[in-house]
Amino acid sequence: MSEKIYSVCVIGGGSAGTMAALRTILNNDECLFFPGSPRDKKKSRALWVRKIENIPGHFGYSRGIEEPNLETIKWIQESPFKENFHLQKNTSVVSIGKNEHGIFEIEDSQKRKFLARYVILCTGVMDVQPHIQGSIEAVFDYANAQTIDYCLICDGHHVLGKKTVVIGHENSAAWVAIMLQERYNTPEMTILTNGTEPKFQKDTLKLIDLYKIRVVTSAIKEINGEDKGKILKGFLLEDSNVIQAEMSFVALGMIVYNELAKQLGADLDERGFVKAEESGVTSIPGLYVAGDLKANTRKQIYTAWDNAVSAATAVNLLIRTARRQKLQG
Repeated sequence: MSEKIYSVCVIGGGSAGTMAALRTILNNDECLFFPGSPRDKKKSRALWVRKIENIPGHFGYSRGIEEPNLETIKWIQESPFKENFHLQKNTSVVSIGKNEHGIFEIEDSQKRKFLARYVILCTGVMDVQPHIQGSIEAVFDYANAQTIDYCLICDGHHVLGKKTVVIGHENSAAWVAIMLQERYNTPEMTILTNGTEPKFQKDTLKLIDLYKIRVVTSAIKEINGEDKGKILKGFLLEDSNVIQAEMSFVALGMIVYNELAKQLGADLDERGFVKAEESGVTSIPGLYVAGDLKANTRKQIYTAWDNAVSAATAVNLLIRTARRQKLQG
């Protein structure tokens, strides 16, 4: 194990992790940065959802989540602060603990070990995908083409004037359909539960009836479309019925990448998100969380940026205070 102790370790290379690294560097603090391995990237939201249309300045990017992050890392590497930036390219963290001195002990995917005083954890989430004929692969092209979407806030506007399907069976899925209908008055709205019995509450069922939203429980057999997902036509069901659709939303919940937080014993909420104060500090001293992993936040790029900056700023205050106290004796 290297005896060097890094001031700050940022884990996760999405929007929150990149912003946490940038703010740490601009605060003139040393940053050990693990953006994740190729395997991590295959499990990331950025692989499935590429374009961003709800953030100023992102409209022209073909990969609206990834490209700005790559540009930011390149800028840091060429900046006057580059000596403080320790990028562990294509590398993830596989285990983390704390020693008797309160220093974080970190092991990466290459079996190397590092020490850090503070950690900002930004490992994020992944949307649960619908299984069609036992696989999620059928969804991929449509997700990349944004004819199948996931985030009501980010992409709800895509349903304007289009026959729309929401895939899901929990009450939250019904509310996605209801909110889309209330905002955009779609020509047709259907909820496909994909072979699972719906779990809608009584008040929700009243709104489903009010807005004439269809609920269909048969499993999905096939997605009908053209041009590598750019055109969605509908869904062929196991009962041989076809549901016409030009847009679809998946509302099946999220996989929360909280393994490292669990290793440290950080407090989680009932869904697995990491509890934290406004500054991002968790129940573990020195451990901060930012981005989609943080409990009670919107899962948006701009909120990820905001709480990443809060975490890096809070850490910088602790670093400066310790340095000042040392100078004062």
